[in-house]
Amino acid sequence: MTIGLPFDDFRTLLAAPPSMDQKAANRVSQDFRRYDEAGGSLGRLEELAIWLAGWSERPRPMILRPLLAIFAGSHGVAARNVSTLPAGATAAMVERCSSGAAPVCQLCSTYDLGLKVFDLALDLPTGDITVEPALDEKGTAATMAFGMEAIAGGTDLLCLGAFGVGNSTVAAAICAALFGGRGADWVGSEPGADGSMKGRKAGMVDAALSVHSGHLADPLEVLRRLGGREFAAVAGAIIAARSEHIPVVLDGYTVIAAAAVLHAVNPDMIGHCVLAGLSGDEGEAKAAARLGLRPLFDLDIGEGGVAAALAAGLLKSAVACHGSIAVSGVH
Repeated sequence: MTIGLPFDDFRTLLAAPPSMDQKAANRVSQDFRRYDEAGGSLGRLEELAIWLAGWSERPRPMILRPLLAIFAGSHGVAARNVSTLPAGATAAMVERCSSGAAPVCQLCSTYDLGLKVFDLALDLPTGDITVEPALDEKGTAATMAFGMEAIAGGTDLLCLGAFGVGNSTVAAAICAALFGGRGADWVGSEPGADGSMKGRKAGMVDAALSVHSGHLADPLEVLRRLGGREFAAVAGAIIAARSEHIPVVLDGYTVIAAAAVLHAVNPDMIGHCVLAGLSGDEGEAKAAARLGLRPLFDLDIGEGGVAAALAAGLLKSAVACHGSIAVSGVH
């Protein structure tokens, strides 16, 4: 491999990520085993508390500084009528969050969850993936590095969401490149769309796969050529969280597709991640299944970050349940 290319540092991080603290996970598992033997069972809440303990390296898991990071990007392919939303909808979503008017803001307040929304050059769409790469390698790596800064200032639970008109088409293209198949296999139905929208999106995916064929064996090249700034930033955030032993909550097709890129480089790379929910997009559900991600909720929420905020509340509940059991010392 040529030394000094922009992706080189990320390849190094992806090759040998930190492992789960099995001792911490075992300690929490033992607490729940004693509780179960006494006649109780908390089902998947137990699994989540054990997961939190292992990936945060805390035998007594805590969530004190949770953060929801939402990345917003714009796509050249959006000009090809692949969404029912107008091009300015992404900026409007960012503005609603900034003003506190978005539903996700209320959920963050309810669950004491920090919120950061990142505008990734919304006035500068990426290249149209049906005719050219979305980004160059330098720009992709720089955006991944920017995404890594999401954890700056400290957090012990990172929730990830994304905004971007056309990003479900981009996510479908990434998944088709990584997992195989054609656009129709990975494009889902969009609420409010006419009967031709799904076929048009599938056609755009097929066109992108054709244009970039021969360059998609490397998952990071898939991210560069078919992705976008929010995809790259999410990938960087997931990498940074793993390096710092921070558990991650994934939310939305964009975020799942970014995780799929990392999984394709190293299948162990998303062990510190759980999936909040699914939006109802068939391609998104298929991608999640391929990654072995089982959603915490089945609420068909399509607005980025909302399911992640709900998941943060659920994880806090899992921590609280374990805390009461650990203190009581149930035998």
